[in-house]
Amino acid sequence: MSTYNVNLHEAIYSLSDALDLVGVTHIHHGKRVAYMATECGKQLGWSAPRLDELFQAAILHDCGVSKTMVHTHLAEMAWENEAEHCKLGAELLASSPLLAHLSNTVLHHHTHWSVLKDLDLPPEVKLRANCIYMVDRVDVLVLGYQLAGKDILLGMDDIKGKILKHRGDWFCPELVDAFMDVARSDAFWFTLESGHVNGYLSTWLSHFHEQTMEFSELRSLMHVFSCIVDAKSPYTKQHSDGVANLARYIGGLFKLPEETCEMLELVGLLHDIGKLRVPDELLEKPGELNEAETLIMRQHCFDTYSILKNIRGLEPVSLWALQHHERMDGTGYPNHTKGVDLSFEARIVAVSDVFQALAQERPYRGPLEQVVIINLLKLEAEEGKLDEMIVAVVEENLQECWHAAVDPIRG
Repeated sequence: MSTYNVNLHEAIYSLSDALDLVGVTHIHHGKRVAYMATECGKQLGWSAPRLDELFQAAILHDCGVSKTMVHTHLAEMAWENEAEHCKLGAELLASSPLLAHLSNTVLHHHTHWSVLKDLDLPPEVKLRANCIYMVDRVDVLVLGYQLAGKDILLGMDDIKGKILKHRGDWFCPELVDAFMDVARSDAFWFTLESGHVNGYLSTWLSHFHEQTMEFSELRSLMHVFSCIVDAKSPYTKQHSDGVANLARYIGGLFKLPEETCEMLELVGLLHDIGKLRVPDELLEKPGELNEAETLIMRQHCFDTYSILKNIRGLEPVSLWALQHHERMDGTGYPNHTKGVDLSFEARIVAVSDVFQALAQERPYRGPLEQVVIINLLKLEAEEGKLDEMIVAVVEENLQECWHAAVDPIRG
């Protein structure tokens, strides 16, 4: 098994970029919460490692949110079903050894202090979770002023008053006092603007370097990405796993190097991250998309690339993901790349993506049988869209390819 040099913090930042796509009106929410939480932690004199853990948990605190409808509800000060996304996010982070230490924090980031303070958890986890909860609610209140076109400074006293109202009930008194101290500064509020908060995060990123990790660790981290997008719709559930398994299997049939096959598996997991921006109703539409809806859907390849390109060590993955809807004759998207300019690995992912989608239930049809799938693939190859050689190898190994594509769903 190969080892990879990847910057974990860049990956976490990129995951936050993916989560930003879900927000329709409330973008950069995770980043703003991370900034405010860290400033409160600094005010309390927390150590650098403790601040880093707080930052990581804060920027990922809404990783249990995939649907635009849920994201909209979380822009309310309180919502009766808000605990559900905390549980989903915690389970997701627990599945990755590199992120599991953040799980309990995310699980309790909407738990009132009056309840949280008596739970059997380390004090650091309680304070971290409650700090995130407090500034998360601050950001929701800030959003109200921004959507109304009002200057944040005109509302900061009102916002501070609403947080102070819940001191000792929703929020730990010590945390509220720290927030009141840092919130006295106009600069604290100015930094919430997109350009400034991104600059703050860039400074955070600059303090960390690449680290060596086993493929299993890297895959578990990237699997968090894929689970978020696959959870967006029942019709996309485990699609990424199926494409990942099939792409890696096909790579093996062509005797590609082990590292290339591992990269193909990662592309399969990550290729559809950009779909987080696509409204839920388009993914679940039972009929054909109209022209405007099609253009929205087609942007997901570029959005995926924009997220992944910033993770050093995964450059091939970002390129192959960008190209997974390109076609041999240049009729694909987004760049209309064709022929020899289209990487062989991207051609494998393209075939895997089509195969798995045909084998899976969609809102407008049920899963197709193997013989129907291969006939449709051959037709696209004959029309010059899919790579004929790859489709031919799939036909020779049809039963095995079908199992690779659908076993994650059946399991």
